[in-house]
Amino acid sequence: MTNENIRLRFAPSPTGPLHIGGVRTALYNYLLAKKLGGKMILRIEDTDQTRFVAGAEAYIIDAFKWCGIEFDEGVHMGGEYGPYKQSERKAIYKQYADELIASGNAYYAFDSSEELTGLRNQYEADKKVFTYNAFVRDGLNNSEKLGIEKSEKLIAEGNPFVIRFKMPKDEELIMHDLVRGEMKIDTNTLDDKIIFKSDGMPTYHLANIVDDHLMKISHVIRGEEWLPSMPLHVMLYKALKWDDSMPQFAHLPLLLKPKGNGKLSKRDGDKMGFPVFPTEWTNPETGDQSMGYREEGYFADAFINMLALLGWNPGTEQEIFSMDELIQAFSIERVNKSGARFDPEKAKWFNHQYMLKSDDAVLADLFAKELTDKGISADKDMVSKVVSLVKERAEFVKDLWEQSYFFFEAPKEYDAKVVKKRWKEAMPTLMADLKVVLENIDDFSSSNVETIVKQWISDKELSMGQIMNAFRLCIVGAGKGPHLFDITELIGKTETLNRLQAGIENIKRA
Repeated sequence: MTNENIRLRFAPSPTGPLHIGGVRTALYNYLLAKKLGGKMILRIEDTDQTRFVAGAEAYIIDAFKWCGIEFDEGVHMGGEYGPYKQSERKAIYKQYADELIASGNAYYAFDSSEELTGLRNQYEADKKVFTYNAFVRDGLNNSEKLGIEKSEKLIAEGNPFVIRFKMPKDEELIMHDLVRGEMKIDTNTLDDKIIFKSDGMPTYHLANIVDDHLMKISHVIRGEEWLPSMPLHVMLYKALKWDDSMPQFAHLPLLLKPKGNGKLSKRDGDKMGFPVFPTEWTNPETGDQSMGYREEGYFADAFINMLALLGWNPGTEQEIFSMDELIQAFSIERVNKSGARFDPEKAKWFNHQYMLKSDDAVLADLFAKELTDKGISADKDMVSKVVSLVKERAEFVKDLWEQSYFFFEAPKEYDAKVVKKRWKEAMPTLMADLKVVLENIDDFSSSNVETIVKQWISDKELSMGQIMNAFRLCIVGAGKGPHLFDITELIGKTETLNRLQAGIENIKRA
């Protein structure tokens, strides 16, 4: 059942690829929206046109599709609260900036960047920090000093301006965060942020508040880096008299580098050898490529499962969750306040768990593509059985070949270390005797061949270890692989005999 009052959104900027920290933020929004029976919205916040990157928006949409995070409304599908791209909502924001001017909660500022730089340098020389706030605004080049009539005349004459929010003086602002609880702040410590620019575009602060209000957003779940902006956003809701519809806020902990020394950045992945983006990204300007979890062979479900537990815990020992299980278990109250250290090895562990859980036939279809690329044509049922025998040793589908190549091709060479250790002087003769035993077996099933061969070894009072290791060397070419008789059953009697004969003829001690 849908709760129409529950509406959450993820609002990325199209300034490049989507960091996994952003994916986690979107995931937590999605989980809570679905847990509460609400809707999930995708909005693109492109107010800063100078940082726009071609292809970033399409990348974001494709990445979410792979992740399995589904939206109910958004830039890519529409909805009754559109448009869902801020650059297409440009005409909306000026109205609210004007309202704030009229109510005395904002003012025009004409200070040039050179003037402000001069003030900062002057303060710095006096070992102070310049802040554009209630204590200095009356002496600066703005409508608080000049008056509204003169300010409007300057604007009409084409003078550049911005609109700043007028942060009140001597107030204690009390805020509540779903993760961090109650917070108090003295408004005297806050500056008068720019909310509207001379290019006719709002800054993130105003556009974000207006869009959330008009789209009836009930919860704003975002990264910890936005926590310093929360006082301004709360004050904007109050100034616009939208207190009753103000969303609940939750600020998520940072994702930290593997060693815990700082925030995991977009540059860390390729430098440290693991992806920090959900899918591969190609920089449109330089052509440089950055790794993606999809292209590195991760299952989308494993990737999502791993991300969900970076900063949230279910309160139980359970670690493996389907998306539906995550929705049922998720609670914003169980999100941690402290940063979550990203562990690339744990990410691989999750993928391995999903390998083990995956249906062998599904994995066989994925593996078959690699076999085809190698020019190998194999029966689907046989590939499926191979996968079932070796997937325990694999973290990714791409690992399956290294664990199973000997099912599809006979040894071309033999591991020198194994030869030296296992191929004793009498082995060619003993393997020839074993070949005779195998030739007389009609039922070549794993269990039957194992019973007969082990009985032969026992009757001849031979060393079980020596015979079995030499036999494996002939069949695999090395001292590895799953249960040997499972291998011989799958490659069949003829291939087993051929490999045994090749081993007798070709294995030579150094």
